[in-house]
Amino acid sequence: MHFQSPTGVEASFAHLWNDGGWFPKGLSGFFAGFQIAVFAFVGIELVGTTAAETKDPEKSLPRAINSIPIRIIMFYVFALIVIMSVTPWSSVVPEKSPFVELFVLVGLPAAASVINFVVLTSAASSANSGVFSTSRMLFGLAQEGVAPKAFAKLSKRAVPAKGLTFSCICLLGGVVMLYVNPSVIGAFTMITTVSAILFMFVWTIILCSYLV
Repeated sequence: MHFQSPTGVEASFAHLWNDGGWFPKGLSGFFAGFQIAVFAFVGIELVGTTAAETKDPEKSLPRAINSIPIRIIMFYVFALIVIMSVTPWSSVVPEKSPFVELFVLVGLPAAASVINFVVLTSAASSANSGVFSTSRMLFGLAQEGVAPKAFAKLSKRAVPAKGLTFSCICLLGGVVMLYVNPSVIGAFTMITTVSAILFMFVWTIILCSYLV
């Protein structure tokens, strides 16, 4: 089963196991890709921090948590199958978005702009959730006395404004990172690696806290 685009690119499920099989680079390649896979799930624990903002957490939170595996299959597994069916792994360029290149290959370059817009809005949404959760966690830690008391104050709208400001300042670290490392790919690799390691440590601590 295959499909040929107007540009002559042939898509086939055979691309999934051709060009060296499932693990063309062996275990070393698998563990090298494992880091970026972990980074894709960074923030999944933030579902718990929304309990304070949820009207009926007893019902809505279990529903949201149970929907996570379905979303993972839809947005990660299925998307990866589509990309790898159109573009073999050996033809993927790290400096370019695989989704954008996919539409260019099938002869729809205009759709690439739409994908870029979706990616940018998704990144903004991810940053927004990070700012929200960080400010809320700082507020909770300050109330328990393990963070500066200044973060325990709320604004007139019941928003942890100082924690929100601190989170936004931390976001500027990305600008500093690009100044230190002008290579976007290099800066991205460094950030994803550090984030993946730190969040694996965080997940381990969360797991231990439930077990103990």
